[in-house]
Amino acid sequence: MFDAASGDEEAASRAGAAPQPSPARPATAQERADAAEQIYMPVSAEGGRLLYNLVRAARPATVVEFGTSYGISTVHLAAAVRDNGVVHDGRAGRVVTTEMSRTKAAAARATFAATGLDDLITVLEGDALDTLDALEQPVGFLFLDGWKELCLPVLQLLEPQLAPGTPVVADDVDLPGLRPYLDHVRDTANGYHSVTFPVEDGLEISCRL
Repeated sequence: MFDAASGDEEAASRAGAAPQPSPARPATAQERADAAEQIYMPVSAEGGRLLYNLVRAARPATVVEFGTSYGISTVHLAAAVRDNGVVHDGRAGRVVTTEMSRTKAAAARATFAATGLDDLITVLEGDALDTLDALEQPVGFLFLDGWKELCLPVLQLLEPQLAPGTPVVADDVDLPGLRPYLDHVRDTANGYHSVTFPVEDGLEISCRL
């Protein structure tokens, strides 16, 4: 999958050459997701290993991921959940992940089945602000890697379900769209202690206070 993702630059060029909405009407999140359906946009290999280690250490009952794409990061998260074994009340943990692109969601589900991790993963297809709004259980680990301008709204949506000590990780700190999110988690008045981890485009690792 990382080999396939090495063609992302070419795929992004093709997507950029496709007809775009007019300047007066910016593309919706769904239109952007459809246009990027051939682009993997994965977490880095080092970032994936870091996610695996963090989930092994935190031993969460429920991992929530915003932005499945083709499922590379989800496989790392679910592998850690599987390797943690039973974590709460005789039950294994689970991963709940979100994806707007039907093409990517279908490909990710096939990957999860091929890796034997599909029994641990629930894919919520559609707008994460809608699909995650129905999530009622506590979130023990949160990974944010969808559209960067939506990372803060997704975090704020799930904040009532984040207990003190919950790890929250966001990818791509170098992208300008993530700035409102970073301003939020880097201000301890908002209830987080945050540190940037220098992997590829950077992971922001925050702890709910």
